[in-house]
Amino acid sequence: MTEQYLALYRKYRPQTFDDVVGQEHIVTLLQNAMKHNKVTHAYLFCGGRGTGKTTVARIFARDIGCHDEDIIELDAASNRGIDEVRELRDAVRTAPFSSPYKVYIIDEAHMLTKEAANALLKTLEEPPAHVIFILATTDPEKLPATIVSRCQKVIFKQPDIATLANRLSHVAKSEGLLLEEEAAHLIASHGKGSYRDALGALEQMFTIFPKKITYTDTLTHLGVSSREAVYVLLEAVCVKNAKQIVTVCGELSQTNGQALQTYDDFIELVRTALLLRVGEEAQEGEGRLLLLAKEHPHTIASKYILFLLQNRHLVTISESSGWIAFEAILLQSLES
Repeated sequence: MTEQYLALYRKYRPQTFDDVVGQEHIVTLLQNAMKHNKVTHAYLFCGGRGTGKTTVARIFARDIGCHDEDIIELDAASNRGIDEVRELRDAVRTAPFSSPYKVYIIDEAHMLTKEAANALLKTLEEPPAHVIFILATTDPEKLPATIVSRCQKVIFKQPDIATLANRLSHVAKSEGLLLEEEAAHLIASHGKGSYRDALGALEQMFTIFPKKITYTDTLTHLGVSSREAVYVLLEAVCVKNAKQIVTVCGELSQTNGQALQTYDDFIELVRTALLLRVGEEAQEGEGRLLLLAKEHPHTIASKYILFLLQNRHLVTISESSGWIAFEAILLQSLES
């Protein structure tokens, strides 16, 4: 019988706190809570998608002595109604099968209906001593303040590109795959702060190139725009060269570049330039960007970043018109 293939993000999912990368502050918090017997009855794990919220919740549950049968996971996106929460409220009264606690991990908790959230609130206010709730959410602002106030809030950081790239390189090496350093950083950027998405992109490349992944291959097959192309766009904006903007956007749209990904890369490049302008030490290869930032302080500014962020939604409206919106936003910025 053929062994079932295991996706990379599942194969390399941390199994212990020692395996967790980039969330050391949370590991310390939870381990100290266990060490000093200060495990609370409800936690709210907040953070972007793919940052490890559910994974850390499972590790924490096991470390406080829970066996699998006493770790109950619910997806609030598909179990969001009042009936499901009422069933949960009844179930928490029963004792654990073989563990000191029953741990309920509620993923995408912000998806609960108002009625369901109110029903859950009653349980959070007076939970049985053997029950611990871990609510995970990418959007804590959508949860009622009454629920948030009854949980210990834990913020998961999005990993930076260097951290993600290091993780990708580790996984590639473990799989016997040669991954160029520049390609690792490009895939990490494509992952947008998500371990899961970055590993998914690596797996996509791994399927096409099972032995070696190069920077050029990554540019071509992930629809990622080169840093040089993004830099040329920024330079064109700085010198108000509308023709160059139209030319580069046209070229990128024809080479499988993804408009939203490139737009986010453009924002990040402006932010990097701004940090250099206000005094952050330039890294190797950033001298050209530093010079641009100093020569064009009116463009390399927080006001321009806010302008880009305010218009980002226009690029997301339609995949087919993303590049048109991107181009129009940059051209509009020349008019100010």
